[in-house]
Amino acid sequence: MEHRAALTPAICAELKKHGFRITVERCSQRIFKDAEYEAVDCEMAPHGTWQTDAPADAYIVGLKELPEENTPLKHTHIFFAHCYKQQAGWQDILGRFRDGQGTLLDLEFLTDAQGRRVAAFGYHAGFTGAAFGIDAWCHQILGDGTPYPAITPYSSDKALIEHVRQNLAAVEAKTGKKPCVMVMGALGRCGRGAVEFAQFAGIAGEHLLRWDIEETKKGGPFEEILASDIFINCIYLSKPIPPFVTKEMLDRVDRPLSMVVDVSCDTTNPHNPIPIYSVNTTFDKPLLDVSTESPRPLQVIAIDHLPTALPRESSEAFSRDLLPSLLALKDRQSAPVWTAAEALFKEKSALLP
Repeated sequence: MEHRAALTPAICAELKKHGFRITVERCSQRIFKDAEYEAVDCEMAPHGTWQTDAPADAYIVGLKELPEENTPLKHTHIFFAHCYKQQAGWQDILGRFRDGQGTLLDLEFLTDAQGRRVAAFGYHAGFTGAAFGIDAWCHQILGDGTPYPAITPYSSDKALIEHVRQNLAAVEAKTGKKPCVMVMGALGRCGRGAVEFAQFAGIAGEHLLRWDIEETKKGGPFEEILASDIFINCIYLSKPIPPFVTKEMLDRVDRPLSMVVDVSCDTTNPHNPIPIYSVNTTFDKPLLDVSTESPRPLQVIAIDHLPTALPRESSEAFSRDLLPSLLALKDRQSAPVWTAAEALFKEKSALLP
């Protein structure tokens, strides 16, 4: 269900203007068709041939999840590896770079002089996470006992907003109630996306709680989470922290909370602040039922590629933000964004046994 691309045709065209040679692998799954890249004179190659045909000095730019093989990696790769926080399989990924003497420049850790990420899908992750969390909450009330349906990409953010607004209106007509939504990490990219979707859907004021560093500095667990109908976690986990909520808290009979959206998806991280589930959910099966002693249901959405529900818009925003850093590859050894990324790769690789 992944349809995004790290580089859009428009950004490829811009890079070509600056002298870059761009080869695009053919792909039927990507939201941008092969013809869109061909229209801006990109060279095209069969799918997967970067492993055998790419020049040794080529940058291999992708999104995430390399083929699960043991082959050594000899190129310089730019993608989301999800291995620097010791997630499951981190040693396997870094070991392949060590064995092939390749380099990983992880998109998640490209930062500017102020330490801010230069490009991220966070806004659209929060935006779509809030959308499906609110929609699934509506399904809890309006549904006839059938599972929440599979998620398929939307043609535009306007179509997604309208869909959720209609279901919220149906809930309000049936119960007279609007949900209370709590966004954790509300000041970041991801949190801002979640907050803005809720507002577009008509949830605001006392129905929208925005928490960030100031509200959480005392340390969890937080009773306030249980008082919301929908809890959306959008924090960036950079160090161990106390859990936000515990399974024991969820056993309470009187809690309003019935929907948790873990946009951050630190599922396999040993310090996951929402330790109430252990597997990610998917577009095919978006919800996970959490067993508690309470008669009140509790479900979790933990999809790690939420922005692909709006694949064209999220890719365009990400690629546009990444462009200045890509242009700096012309003189990579003098570009702090890339030298810092390479230094971090070496630091993490040194942890391999």
